[in-house]
Amino acid sequence: MRERPIVLTPEGKAALEQELEHLRQHKLPVLLERLQQLSNEGDISDNSEYEDTKEELVLTEARIREIEHILRRAQTITQAGPQDEVRLGSRVTVIDEEGSIETWVIVSPEEANAAQGRISIESPVGAALLGKRVGTTVTVRAPGGEMRFTIQRIE
Repeated sequence: MRERPIVLTPEGKAALEQELEHLRQHKLPVLLERLQQLSNEGDISDNSEYEDTKEELVLTEARIREIEHILRRAQTITQAGPQDEVRLGSRVTVIDEEGSIETWVIVSPEEANAAQGRISIESPVGAALLGKRVGTTVTVRAPGGEMRFTIQRIE
């Protein structure tokens, strides 16, 4: 069975490639060297630093495999011309009922990062905005309650 492609923004793909490079070229060698140093220092059976470093190595290797898997399946989207409705890769500015203005980029789950204003098309907000136009008010049902946003701008 063929796996579905993962659609990434050019920025998201570049960020994953940069993270992969960092993990392979910097973090992994440092962890391997530290493990070697700790094992050369003697008994590692009760060495918590050795166990912590080993666990971090396992997590780092898992993240490398995850990024490689994502990049193998990745298709990069291109945004050509004006956008009259919200779609993957859109930068959307909304205003909520209290008058707070927020701008989000709508992305795939693999590159979502709320702290950076990159929300997934599968999140309650992302799903509610998808396909909508400027001036549309959307109601979002989220675990924290119901929210309303009016779309101010789509880029």
